[in-house]
Amino acid sequence: MEARPRTLGELLQTPAYAGRQPFDGKVRLVQDEVRENLTRKLRAGEELFPGVVGYDDTVIPQLVNALLARQNFILLGLRGQAKSRILRAITGLLDEFIPVIDGVDMPDDPINPVGAEGRHLLEAHGLELPVRWVPRQDRYVEKLATPDVTVADLIGDVDPIKAARLGTSLGDVRSMHFGLLPRANRGIFAVNELADLAPKVQVALFNILQEGDVQIKGYPIRLELDVMLVFSANPEDYTARGKIVTPLKDRIGSEIRTHYPQDVRLGMDITAQESARDQSVTVPGFIAELIEEIAFQAREDGRVDKLSGVSQRLPISLMEVSAANAERRSLVGGDAPVVRVSDVYAGLPAITGKMELEYEGELKGADNVAKDLIRKAAGAVYARHYGSANTRDLEKWFEAGNVFRFPQSGDAKAALDAAGQVPNLTELTNEIAASTDDAVRAAAAEFILEGLYGRKKLSRAEELYAAPEPEMRQQRGGRWN
Repeated sequence: MEARPRTLGELLQTPAYAGRQPFDGKVRLVQDEVRENLTRKLRAGEELFPGVVGYDDTVIPQLVNALLARQNFILLGLRGQAKSRILRAITGLLDEFIPVIDGVDMPDDPINPVGAEGRHLLEAHGLELPVRWVPRQDRYVEKLATPDVTVADLIGDVDPIKAARLGTSLGDVRSMHFGLLPRANRGIFAVNELADLAPKVQVALFNILQEGDVQIKGYPIRLELDVMLVFSANPEDYTARGKIVTPLKDRIGSEIRTHYPQDVRLGMDITAQESARDQSVTVPGFIAELIEEIAFQAREDGRVDKLSGVSQRLPISLMEVSAANAERRSLVGGDAPVVRVSDVYAGLPAITGKMELEYEGELKGADNVAKDLIRKAAGAVYARHYGSANTRDLEKWFEAGNVFRFPQSGDAKAALDAAGQVPNLTELTNEIAASTDDAVRAAAAEFILEGLYGRKKLSRAEELYAAPEPEMRQQRGGRWN
C-alpha cells in the first residue's frame, strides 16, 4: 500500500488536493461527505446499511432523504428496534481515511482548521505541519445520555493548568479540556436516549451546533465545529424520565420513526442473524417460527405493557437459550442436538426478563404469562401452515381419555416409537418434519401436539419430577404431557 502523506506539503501534492492552499476557505463538511458517498452507493446499487433488516420500505427511505438533505436527525422508537445499529452504520458513508492535524486533541482539517490550536500550528509550521490519517470507524463518537451527564462531559471545561502552561486567559479556547463533541469534529456524534439529558445540557448542545458558542463557567467559548449530529430516543421517555426541549427538537431536521418487524419472516431473519447460538444445534423451521411468533403474540397481549414494547432481543435471547438447552440434552442423553418445544419452555428466563407486565399480568405471574404466550404462538404457527390437516382420529383418541407422555430423555427413535401409539401422529410428523432425521421428526411430533394444545383441541399437563399418578388424571378429556 502506498504511504500516505505525513505533512501538509506532501498532502497538497496529491491529486485529491492539487491546487489547494492553506486557509483557502474550501471546506467540505461532514454532511457533504456523507451525501457524496451515499449518492455514489445509490447509483451503484450497493447495500447502504448492512445488517439492518426489515426497514427497506419504511425507515431507510426516510433516512436516505435526511442524509441527502444534509440534515441532523433523530430515530424515535421503542427498545430493540436497531436504532443504535443504524446510527453506527452511517460510518460506512464516510471516507475510508481523512487527514487531520497531528498533535491536537480536536481532529481538525490541516488546510482550513477551525480550532484555535490548529490554526496556531498551521501558522507556525506551514507546509511542514504534521498530518495523521483517521479511519472512518474512529470518526464516530457515541454517548448514552443519562441525567448526570454535564456540559463539561459533552462540550468541555476550562483547564486552569493548561491555561497557565500556555500563558492564555481562562476564556481562551486553547485553555479548554475538550469534551466528547469537539473530539467528534469532522465526524459523527451520536446521542442515545436523548430525552434523558438534562435541559441545560440539551440547550448547550444545540447552541454549540447552531451558533457555535457556549458559556462555560461564565466564559464565552466559540467553537465552529464540523459535526454531523444524530440522536435516538424512546417515546416512553418523553414522559417517564424526561423530554426533549423544544428549541433542540425544532433544530433536528428529521424525526424518523422505527418499528418492530412487520411480519414473522422478517423477524426470523433478524433473529437468525443476531443470535449467537452454537451452529451444531439444529433449529427446525417450525421451531424458529414459533420462537419469533412468541414476540408477536407478546406485542399484542393485553397483559404486556405496550408503551414499553417487546424488544427484538426477546426472540434472539430465546433462540440462544433454547439451543443451549437442546445442546445440554444432547450432552447428557446422547441425542442429536435439535431444538424442541420443550427446549422453548426451558427458555422462560429469556422471555420473562424482556416484558413489562400490566396489572393483570402481574397478578397472573410472569412465568404463567410466558407459558401462555408459547401456547398461543404454537397454535398460531400450527394454524398458519397446518390448520387444514385432518386430526380427527388423533383428537378422538385423546377424547377417549387416553394420555400420552412425550419422552424428554433418551434417543429420538424411542420418542418416535412412543408417538406411534397416537393415531395420525406419525403421518403428520413425517409431513411437517420433511426430514428423515429422527431428532427433527421427534421435534415435529412434539410441535404438532403443542400446536393442537394451542388451538385448544387438546389439554396439556406438565409432569414435574415425580408427580403422583392420580393427580395427573384428574382433568377431563385426553391430554398429552
